[in-house]
Amino acid sequence: MSSSKKKSLKRFMNPPQLIDKYLKNFASVDRPLHCGDLTGVDTVVVIPAYAEKDHLFLTLCSLAHNDPGRLDRTLVICVVNNKTDSGADDRENNQDTLAILDALTRKKAMPQSDASRKQAQVLDVISTSRLRIAYIDASSPGWEIPAKEGGVGMARKIGMDRALSILRNVHPRTGLIVCLDADTLVEKNYLAAVRSHFTRKIKTAVVDYAHRLPEDPATARAICAYEIYLRSYVLGLKWAGSPYAYSAIGSTMAVSAEAYLAVRGMNRRAAGEDFYFLNKLAKLAPIACIRQTRVYPSARISKRVPFGTGAAVNQYLSLGPSDFGLYDPRIFQILSNWLGLMRECPDASPQRILSCARTIHDELETFLRQRGFADVWEKIRQNVREKKDLPAHFHIWFDGFETLKLINYLTRVAYPKVEPGRALAAKYEALHLAIPDEIGQMSSPASDAQWLAVLNSLRSVT
Repeated sequence: MSSSKKKSLKRFMNPPQLIDKYLKNFASVDRPLHCGDLTGVDTVVVIPAYAEKDHLFLTLCSLAHNDPGRLDRTLVICVVNNKTDSGADDRENNQDTLAILDALTRKKAMPQSDASRKQAQVLDVISTSRLRIAYIDASSPGWEIPAKEGGVGMARKIGMDRALSILRNVHPRTGLIVCLDADTLVEKNYLAAVRSHFTRKIKTAVVDYAHRLPEDPATARAICAYEIYLRSYVLGLKWAGSPYAYSAIGSTMAVSAEAYLAVRGMNRRAAGEDFYFLNKLAKLAPIACIRQTRVYPSARISKRVPFGTGAAVNQYLSLGPSDFGLYDPRIFQILSNWLGLMRECPDASPQRILSCARTIHDELETFLRQRGFADVWEKIRQNVREKKDLPAHFHIWFDGFETLKLINYLTRVAYPKVEPGRALAAKYEALHLAIPDEIGQMSSPASDAQWLAVLNSLRSVT
């Protein structure tokens, strides 16, 4: 670990006071937490819920099947939210959700509703389990999220900031904040697997995931294509040796209270909050992947946010069967060479580095000049005392977002997206992985069976 990272962690000499300072200056904790006894909680699961009456309780039911001993030490906070300009139907849905959560929290009779027998059974499982539920009302008049203050990012922040306050007197390395979505199911070992994965070195992790495939063939094909894109991108970053090689999906994130505090918490973004949050955390310590369990996000179509799973499904549904492509593997070779250059001679002058970048690819040099690399790198060299710390500072600047910008730039000016089978085969080969038959034999356009076979292959290696 670089000296700069060590310094950022040394700030935890007096954790409760540091948490109090964060809560006073940066947190969103003004809305009441409706809960029971909080004694013994060392893990908090935060679930934003926006008009999720039909999905949230299935998610809570899947959590309720976890180990009772782990449930005893875990609190689940549901942040029921909408904006001030949200529609009437969404507000009504949220009010119904709040009424049910209140009944579960207070251990009282469920409100009268037209709930199906299946939902009644789900609620019975939750109410008779040892699942500890709390909720925050960010929906009722006076408590809504302002229209211009973000969406899911703000909802996550409300819950995660409150989680930090609950964990105030737990050691920040052992207090754990876990993110989930209201339409994401978990396995029975979920809580135990997440908790056991965290050590002194692991401060942030993402849980393995697999989108649930809907019955509609077109939508199933679209979610297969989207998840293949996500996993192919991570595979390419692994090939290049990037420290940002993980999937940024909000319902998979888990972070220690220590790390959450160190990056000043969750952002308020309406979309992409997970990408930017993990991007900050990856600069603090490597992000691990928990493969001992899985979460199962929904593949619902959504227009709530401009990107993410729901928006991607919409986009892929509009594509023709042969229109889907993946990033050209030559881009990741360029990225690999670029990162290798900065590992080998990080103390070189900006002009020397730019000259070497040109030998990798002319457009790499052009991109770096457009991004102001020479000025940035000269300032970094002047401010870093020890040369051994330069690579860490390079990756703080050339982060996950900057990496994505380079990849999209090269796609636009030099290497358009290519047929999926070709792109995946090159990445498998570069990583010395055996190329599965389903990838080697992938046709264009691929059949539904081929899409699923390729996805299952990727799920085993990313």
